[in-house]
Amino acid sequence: MSSTPALAPLSFLYGAVVRARLALYRAGALDTHRINAPVISVGNITSGGTGKTPLVEWLARAVAREGLRPCILTRGYGRADARRRVVVSDGEKLLADAREGGDEPRLLAEALRGVASVVSDADRVAAARWALANLKAEAFILDDAFQHLRIARDLNIVTLDATEPWGGGHMLPRGRLREPPGGLRRADCIVITRADLARDLDSLRAEAERLGGGRALVLTSRVKTLQVRPLTNTSSQIEFENEAVPQPVGVFCAVGNPEAFFRHLRNDGYEVCDTRAFPDHHQFTQGEIDELSRGAVRSGARALLATAKDAVKLHSLRFALPLYVVEIGLEFNDESGLESLVREALNSRARR
Repeated sequence: MSSTPALAPLSFLYGAVVRARLALYRAGALDTHRINAPVISVGNITSGGTGKTPLVEWLARAVAREGLRPCILTRGYGRADARRRVVVSDGEKLLADAREGGDEPRLLAEALRGVASVVSDADRVAAARWALANLKAEAFILDDAFQHLRIARDLNIVTLDATEPWGGGHMLPRGRLREPPGGLRRADCIVITRADLARDLDSLRAEAERLGGGRALVLTSRVKTLQVRPLTNTSSQIEFENEAVPQPVGVFCAVGNPEAFFRHLRNDGYEVCDTRAFPDHHQFTQGEIDELSRGAVRSGARALLATAKDAVKLHSLRFALPLYVVEIGLEFNDESGLESLVREALNSRARR
C-alpha cells in the first residue's frame, strides 16, 4: 500500500466519510439490526491480513463446545459474483468451491466440516435471518465485520497484526487504516496476532489497552504450524511419500501479509530459497504456477510450500515440484479469558 503524500487528499476524504458514518450510527440515524441469536464479530481497523481466519475457526469450535450450532457469515472476498448469496457449507456438506464462495470461506468450510455452516453474502443481516430459518443456526460469527455496523453483536473482537498494527499511520488509500485507531473503543476484546514477530510487544499492548479505553480484554497470540501435508491433487504428476519436506523450499502465497508467512516458515526452520507473493485472494493460472516453479527450481528448491488458504484454489493445477500445504492455528497467552468472553456472550443473549 503506497504512503505517497499525493494520496493525502483522498485519505482525508475517506476519513471524513468514515467518521460521518460512525457518527450516524451513534446518533441512531442509521439502523442496527438485532438477530435472534448470539452474534460474535471478528474484524480489524486495517486492510490486509491480520490473522482473522484462524481466529474465526477457533471461535466456531468454541461456540460448538458450548452446545450451539455456529454459522460463519462473510462477504467472501475474491469470489466470482459478490452479489449472490452462496452457501459454502451447510455444516455437513461442502456446497461451493473457492471461486464461487471465496477462498477463506472455502478454507473455513473444509476445516469446520461437521462443526459450522459457512455463508458468503454481502448482506449479513439478511443472510443471518435466512440461516436461522434454513440452516438451524444458533449462533453467528461475523468474519471481517468491525465496520459492518448494520448488525448488532454480543462480542466485538478486533485483531491487530503485531508486524504492522497501525496501517502505516494513514487512512486508506495513503495508508491501510480503515478507520482511526480510536475506533478500538468499540471493541470488547483486542487480539494482538503474530505477537512473536513484534518489535516491541509491551509497548504495543500498552497502546492497545489505552485505545481500548481500559475496558477491552487485550490478548496476544502467535501462529503455530499444525501440520505440513502434501496437496491432494489428482492433476499433479508428483508422487508423495510420508517423509519430511525436501529442503530447500520455494514459497508462494496470495495473502494479506505475505512477509509474515515467509518469516514464520523461516522461524520454523525451513530453508527458504525463493519467495513469490501474489495479491490477496488471487486466482492462480497454470502459467503462473509454471513460471514460479521454474524460478524455484533455478533457486535450488526441491519442493514448494503454500498456505492452506491458497491450497483450496490449487487442486486443478499441475506442479513440477512437490507441493506441501502449511496448516496453522493460534496459541493465546490467555485462552481461558477468551473462552470466558465467548461463554458470557452466548449466555447473555439467552438471559434476554
